[in-house]
Amino acid sequence: MKTTTIPDKKATTQNDFLPLQGTDYVEFYVGNAKQAAHYYMSAFGFQALAYSGPETGEKNKVSYAVRQNKLTFVLTTALRADHEIAHHANKHGDGVKMLALRVDDAESAWKETTKRGAKSYMVPQHLKDDNGEVVMSGIHTYGETIHLFIERKNYGGAFIPGYRAWSNPHFQPADTGLLYVDHCVGNVGWNQMDLWVKFYEEVMGFKNILSFDDKDISTEYSALMSKVMSNGNGFVKFPINEPAEGKKKSQVEEYLEFYDGEGVQHVAIATNNIVKTVMELRNRGVEFLKVPATYYDSLPQRIGKIDEDLAPLQELGILVDRDEEGYLLQVFSKAVQDRPTLFFEIIQRKGAKSFGKGNFKALFEALEREQEARGNL
Repeated sequence: MKTTTIPDKKATTQNDFLPLQGTDYVEFYVGNAKQAAHYYMSAFGFQALAYSGPETGEKNKVSYAVRQNKLTFVLTTALRADHEIAHHANKHGDGVKMLALRVDDAESAWKETTKRGAKSYMVPQHLKDDNGEVVMSGIHTYGETIHLFIERKNYGGAFIPGYRAWSNPHFQPADTGLLYVDHCVGNVGWNQMDLWVKFYEEVMGFKNILSFDDKDISTEYSALMSKVMSNGNGFVKFPINEPAEGKKKSQVEEYLEFYDGEGVQHVAIATNNIVKTVMELRNRGVEFLKVPATYYDSLPQRIGKIDEDLAPLQELGILVDRDEEGYLLQVFSKAVQDRPTLFFEIIQRKGAKSFGKGNFKALFEALEREQEARGNL
């Protein structure tokens, strides 16, 4: 494993041509936004936030924004079969389309990235309503994934102009402790990882802070390679995966086949109490991958002392790994739609800044059992 130390945050910010404040929201293109919004509210504990559709002047699509703490999801569906969103959902199934990043200056973000080679998706737009102004721009990345740049320093509304407040007084599920996006992982095709690493380095000013090869992430049957890209202050991290040669089909190959192209594999969401969060999610119907019980036999020797009791971790399938700065706890959901594509990671960091290298083998084996059950291994 190769590790590159992130430069000093203050020094980096001064020289950063694309200063990012974090993830503003994640937008999904889905087959039925109303039902998808209900799923994320009932299963994951989001609250209704805002709505856009025919009633707000948008004639061809509808969007529901839901929020939990600093985590905002937008679920969007086309209203007509010939709309590009309908084509996207038909080709890929439900999946992430927009990774919206908070910036202080959306015009500067667009200019700096496009002059470095990014393909423009949206020239800077000034959206206004009675609550002020949001400036939005965007660029293309891997597959059909888009990075939007969102500037909302002059806006006092709940979400974005063009949306109206949306709530249901009879359906207000309690949150589950989900806080914000920790990182977001993209799957790219054969021999494409280094191309997109170069894109993030040259176009967006990111650094490659960790690299994993097929020796780090492999089982008897399959393997992948991954590089973790981080912006200067570490607020935005994008691991990039590509397949590696193995005896059988890897999880990345299965994703690329069923998503019909490159795209976001999973969104990792932070929590401060992973046991409580995962128990709540499981009670609401979210299904998680299970690793063999033997994983926990040597955990105390491998990880050392941790604050949590081992029994609930084992019952919930929560994995633990340690690096030089602390440890982390993580668990992975099963795919949240019928296609074996998008899933979620729940992560709690106790000082660790890594990504669970010690858990890769156990995680891969759990994923392979799911693949084998589908007949795709």
